[in-house]
Amino acid sequence: MTTTVEPADAPVAAPRHAPIPRLLGAELRWVLRRPRTLVMLGVFALVPVLISIGVTVADDSDGPGLIGAVAGNGLVLPVAAITVALALLLPLAVAMAAADAIAGETATGTLRGLMLAPVGRLRLVGMKAFGVLVVATAATLVLAVVGVVAGLVVVGGADGQLVTLSGTTVGLGEAIARVALVVVWTVGQLAAVGAVALAISSVTEHPLVVLASVLGGLIVFGVLTAIPALDWLQPYLLTTGWTAGADVLRDPLAFDGMIESSLRALSYVAIGGGLTVYRMLVRDA
Repeated sequence: MTTTVEPADAPVAAPRHAPIPRLLGAELRWVLRRPRTLVMLGVFALVPVLISIGVTVADDSDGPGLIGAVAGNGLVLPVAAITVALALLLPLAVAMAAADAIAGETATGTLRGLMLAPVGRLRLVGMKAFGVLVVATAATLVLAVVGVVAGLVVVGGADGQLVTLSGTTVGLGEAIARVALVVVWTVGQLAAVGAVALAISSVTEHPLVVLASVLGGLIVFGVLTAIPALDWLQPYLLTTGWTAGADVLRDPLAFDGMIESSLRALSYVAIGGGLTVYRMLVRDA
């Protein structure tokens, strides 16, 4: 019987990396099939519905702020719902997604398998960031779409048009475009929250630590914003300018606040993303 001995210096085939579309598709399915994600999206769908019912029952067009402006002007509702949810609910949803993305999988042991698989750690970070961004986008879109429908059906008024806070009237098409602008801007703000949450998630195996850190940080930022003596800190706080989405209800559009807050969010994305990549590259499998 003859045996064949391979040469000692025979080349070893390099492990093949999984295609990026397959990784993103797997992450998308994993994120959207989780019961907590579906429950969360259902809760977000209730927010504009409850606001519309409350405004219609109260029938008070002289109420404070955006909520008062919704009465008889239904297309204000999606902007109001997104602005209200951005204060806490939307960051909470993004923090939960980021906590599950790395810390949660570390706790269950599944992250180790991913790091040992031929995926590549940079691709792994990109895959997890994509999942967090999907949650942010889905939650914001639910608020916007349900808000438009509830505004037109439940609140109604303005003959299907939008009466701006400046007193002018814009058509349905332009109103939808303004709501879409708020959606894009809001997702950008949530991407910054997600980047910071992923950075925290990469250094712990306890998802609750991520949630507590993110929400605690947002509360601290809110307190610092309310102290006049600390006005010099405003340009550095992520939550500064989170009410700028309401500027789409003015005529002409005021872009200064949205641009400034978007640049601030981009800085947080760069810092949080950089820390996440560094941590994932140096950590043991």
